[in-house]
Amino acid sequence: MYEWRTGRNCHFKNNAHLVFVTKYRRGVFTKEMLDRTKEIMEETCKQMNCELLEFGGENNHIHMMISIHPKVAVSNLVSKLKGKSSYMLRREYWDRIKTMLWGNHFWSPSYCVVSCGGASLDVVKQYIKNQNTPPSEKAIRTSKSLKKI
Repeated sequence: MYEWRTGRNCHFKNNAHLVFVTKYRRGVFTKEMLDRTKEIMEETCKQMNCELLEFGGENNHIHMMISIHPKVAVSNLVSKLKGKSSYMLRREYWDRIKTMLWGNHFWSPSYCVVSCGGASLDVVKQYIKNQNTPPSEKAIRTSKSLKKI
């Protein structure tokens, strides 16, 4: 469903589901604010060589699925996403938020991140378990000696 991405020396599909909650779980978001938040998140992801795949939210939290480049730490991405969006949303929608949120905080300091991919953990475990085991040194020597005959 989601395409593989390529870097200079790698192919990757590092998709993460992120959830951010507003400070005090206040119902701050309007439809327009969610639309603007999506724009900010897309722009920030591009700046960090990541890609926003999905976005949705309610009045007090947002959900995103992001394809994260292997060189980017999830914690750094979260920091940039929260920092920039907090700054921009407080600047652009201050009249709406000032009565609901106070101080310099928009987001709760915590977040949820869940890796997501095309296969379940059981399928991946089974795939790894069923890899062809290389032959032993003894089997290689026996094979070489049989070829000489």
